Amino acid sequence: MNEENKNTPKNKWSQIFRKKWFFPALYLGLAATLLAVVVWYQNLDSSVPSADEEMQDEELQDGEMSEDYVPTAADDDAEPVVDQQEVIQLPLMDPDQAEIVTKFYDYSASEEDQENALVFYNDRYYQSTGIDIAAEETFDVVASLSGTVTEVKEDPLLGNVVVLSHENDVMTYYASLDEVTVTAGDEVEQGDELGTAGQNIFGKDNGTHVHFELRKAGKVVNPESYFNQPVSSLDEVEGEEVTEESEANEDSAVSEEADTEDDSESIDDSEETPDEGEDTDEDEEEDEDDSSDNA
Repeated sequence: MNEENKNTPKNKWSQIFRKKWFFPALYLGLAATLLAVVVWYQNLDSSVPSADEEMQDEELQDGEMSEDYVPTAADDDAEPVVDQQEVIQLPLMDPDQAEIVTKFYDYSASEEDQENALVFYNDRYYQSTGIDIAAEETFDVVASLSGTVTEVKEDPLLGNVVVLSHENDVMTYYASLDEVTVTAGDEVEQGDELGTAGQNIFGKDNGTHVHFELRKAGKVVNPESYFNQPVSSLDEVEGEEVTEESEANEDSAVSEEADTEDDSESIDDSEETPDEGEDTDEDEEEDEDDSSDNA
């Protein structure tokens, strides 16, 4: 009996081992335990920041970027401040369809550029306060920047003129237009059509063209120096001495034209004076004949 009792536990374990479900259940239990340990270790590692991460957090709080900082996808979505500003563009859609034939007169430019910045009108040379963009055929003139149309007028020398105001006290000026498609008070976006290039009296040697000026705080600047630059780049011209506005040239040309007309009128008057003298001489001759007859 004692021997049978001693063999009973062994027989029970042997019977358990022989069960089909024993080893699969054992493997599943071990796998679940191992997986639980791995998950616990990962959570523990992520919850405790490393020394490098603590230093990086401190630098970010102080406004300094770590040298080991790696940009994330969220950083790619951030739009830089400069990109939010418009870039100053030529006042035409296709830069290849026209060329700059008259430059802005810059005292620091080369002698050749200064010669190309002179406008010959009424036997006199004028310094250009903008650029003339010309082509053999007419082309659309568009807004160089988004803004508000502040003035549309017809000038006797410059042709149709459109003036736009923009942010940061910037203005753009478009002259020698043929047809104008905007009116004062209109809000336009960059690239919107303002009219078509035409001809004017002041720049008649350039044929079909548009006269374009860029102004900052009421002063004209060289547009070619700021094309493809953000509007904020014009802030550097504040306080610098720049050429006066183009109205000075226009007024000078108008006054000279008026003087020329006055001179021509005076010449006409002087030509009429001898005729009056001849009539006087004829009257004197008639009086002498009458006196001789009476004698």
